Amino acid sequence: MDDLRIQRERAHNLWTSVQRKTPPLGAATTLDPNPQVEPDQIGGLAHAQEEVVTYACALTNPELYESWGTFPPSGLLLIGHPGTGKALLAAAMATRARTPFLRVELPRLALEIVHHAGKAGDLLDTWSQALQEMPPLSVFFHELEFSQAQAFGFSRPDLPIGPIMDFLLEFIERAIAVPDTLVVGSTTNPVTLRHAFLAPGRFERVVEVTPKFPEDIVAALEIHSRAAEKRAGRSLFDPVDWTEVVRPLQEPSIGEWIRLMHGVLRRKARRESTGEEAGLVTAEELSAEVERFKKAQGRISRPEGSGTYV
Repeated sequence: MDDLRIQRERAHNLWTSVQRKTPPLGAATTLDPNPQVEPDQIGGLAHAQEEVVTYACALTNPELYESWGTFPPSGLLLIGHPGTGKALLAAAMATRARTPFLRVELPRLALEIVHHAGKAGDLLDTWSQALQEMPPLSVFFHELEFSQAQAFGFSRPDLPIGPIMDFLLEFIERAIAVPDTLVVGSTTNPVTLRHAFLAPGRFERVVEVTPKFPEDIVAALEIHSRAAEKRAGRSLFDPVDWTEVVRPLQEPSIGEWIRLMHGVLRRKARRESTGEEAGLVTAEELSAEVERFKKAQGRISRPEGSGTYV
């Protein structure tokens, strides 16, 4: 068994134990011991990809920073609308750095802090000890602007912001302080993000994640359509001009476009289940799915740019 596999198994076993023994961390964290998100799995986002790859050099090639008389930032902050690929970029960074990928849901952690306020000190100590025992690690803090997060369904001004912020800042700083740990945060609400998160020694480097329209969306659709065909082991699509499909509708996020594509594939699966002739997916069927999306969204109030790019 090679060293990398041993480290991944160790990370998995350690974090499973932490989640079992510490319910607040269990509720707010997930660990992927072996992330496998390569650059060719991300549609476009060239600038943001370059930033996260550069940050990964802190573990893969630390001597490069020294040779240029500089040092890696303490942490990266990814900003952008929901569904633009922030979490995917963070996972790609962990893949490049060859580390496990620990995702921390800040809105859920904020609620756990409120529910277990009397045990905040113990929670911090458990967090620190666990991180120090982990092999090299990438930690992703999802949605730093926790009180505005869509996970709540609405803004939560009733939360005790001061005590929660004190806890979260200490929580994040303890992760940054651990050697061989890469720390990335994200937010969909940079305008209202509290500046304490951006103080020196915290999230020092801000990276905007904004897909170019239509090329980044087209690139993502091409990647995901090929992935669907690989899973199916056969061709699923007629020759499709993705640019023409995408061009009439700029509103959806990359994540929503991927879901639209899968919506058409699911319709095909349903037809086949009833014995109908399904045929390959055509540009006309994709456009019809877009029209259904537009009609449905006209009836639903939602935050701008919602969606998950997975």
